[in-house]
Amino acid sequence: MKGSYLLLIEMVNDKKIMIGSLGKIEFKRGYYAYIGSAMNSIEKRIERHLKKEKKMRWHIDYLLQEGEIKSIFYKESNEKEECRIAASFLNAGFSYIKKFGASDCNCKSHLFYSEKENKICCMAKKMGMLKIN
Repeated sequence: MKGSYLLLIEMVNDKKIMIGSLGKIEFKRGYYAYIGSAMNSIEKRIERHLKKEKKMRWHIDYLLQEGEIKSIFYKESNEKEECRIAASFLNAGFSYIKKFGASDCNCKSHLFYSEKENKICCMAKKMGMLKIN
């Protein structure tokens, strides 16, 4: 399946984490929405994200060493929609971590923060995304 996905990640405590080339970043306790795409296989990409032991390749790999994936949403599509979905989170007023997951595009970020889990879930559903778990 091709398309976009959203990982809903919980950070139980405030924590500074070294995120590859972005350096050390302060993550507040709460929930984060990471938006990505997989134009070959969403299933394989999500499977990789769920593994704890892996080569650190993307910004999200570093965050997932500390945070826990609570839910996964996806949207099947033949077009890459992650930037449009990220822009919707930005326009809805979500705070974000600058350039996280967006080193290959002009987006401000692909990682958004909320104190409330439900706020992210509602936004994902509004974007036409379906929940996996």
